[in-house]
Amino acid sequence: MSSSLFSVSFARYLSLSLLMLLYVNSFVDRQIIAVLGESIRQDLGLSYTDLGWLYGPSFSWVYAIMGLIMGRLADKTSRVRIILAGATVWSLATLISGWVSSLSFLIALRMALGLSQAALSPAVYSLLADLFPKERRATVFSAYASAIFIGVGLSFLVGGSVAQAYDWRISLQVLGASGFFLVGLSFFGLVEPKRVDYKLNRGNFINQGNPTASFGDEESVWHQIKDLLAKPALRYHLLGFGLLAMSGYSILAFIGSIFTQSFDRVDLIPHYGWFLIVTALAVTIAGWVTDHWAKHFGPRNRLAWGWVSGLVSLPFLWVGLHSESPLIAFWFIGIGNVIASSYNGVAAAIIQFFARDDQRGLVGALYLFVVSVVGFGAGPPLAGWLSDQIFQGANAVASSVWSIYLICGIGSAGAFYLARKYYEQDIV
Repeated sequence: MSSSLFSVSFARYLSLSLLMLLYVNSFVDRQIIAVLGESIRQDLGLSYTDLGWLYGPSFSWVYAIMGLIMGRLADKTSRVRIILAGATVWSLATLISGWVSSLSFLIALRMALGLSQAALSPAVYSLLADLFPKERRATVFSAYASAIFIGVGLSFLVGGSVAQAYDWRISLQVLGASGFFLVGLSFFGLVEPKRVDYKLNRGNFINQGNPTASFGDEESVWHQIKDLLAKPALRYHLLGFGLLAMSGYSILAFIGSIFTQSFDRVDLIPHYGWFLIVTALAVTIAGWVTDHWAKHFGPRNRLAWGWVSGLVSLPFLWVGLHSESPLIAFWFIGIGNVIASSYNGVAAAIIQFFARDDQRGLVGALYLFVVSVVGFGAGPPLAGWLSDQIFQGANAVASSVWSIYLICGIGSAGAFYLARKYYEQDIV
């Protein structure tokens, strides 16, 4: 018995570790465009608006739409196969990006990256929800989400350093090639657990040993999305965390430009990656704290961490984005970003409480859809447009990013207040 339990526990944590490594790799490949953005902008003759569209919508809109499809597919077929196929394609897209010579070709490859990376998280959310008990969901999902910032941090530390030593093309080629190694490890290490099949016509749950078994009498995807969005708490959850994502992706897209244009300190860009590595720890801590808040103060207080991310970060970001000292800006923007981004695992975990067991992949994809469209898709191009058209001078980018942070932080706080009001009536 103890040997069997050890085997199950080992397989569970091995899968979590491999999924985190894949998520790290996906975010390195996704974020590297922003780290190398100033070099790419100068080499290809782009405007800030072009750079914002390249980083944001060219990836995020495809990612968002395909995520809904992948989310439903994750509820019907092998999640491990979906993950492996996606990782293979996004590694190839990153590798080829190292040879592009035009904006249009780079956009096409960003779209391919978005399509393939859409296969990852919806399948992972469904997989983790079956691998671990719900009482540990925020902690486990936050551990997985911490890989976002390890990946983004490594894109600054490694990608930025390689670009300084060689050029941006070599960085993309090296990162793309490394992904194939992880695909090989995951092929042998990932496990597909038994899942629960929700039978609509029988109203009960039945364990299924076959991971590719389809659901009986299933509802259409759009009917299920409509059913989920009928819950006010879920809608306010999506609004609040979507606004936080909008500000977060805006600064990630343009932090390199801020250090370059405002301070002429391109050397600070790789070092900024250390703050993102620390953010990975902050995300994990946020998940642990949220689980304890829910246990001791009531389930709806899972949403309280959104206030920490949206409001506590603002004073730090104001100082950093308005400072004339590059070192003060570096430290205060970095600390503010750690706090502002610590919500990521909590957000993904909370939304699972609004869904039935056969909707886990779909509700995860719905969350990613909103974060991608509102956050990734709207934030960077808006910041780029504000920098080109509204604000002037060396601090134009910093002023644009601060405006987005201020509006999104206050707006998200209101959304979380309303989400808490309806939370307990809307959870499953």
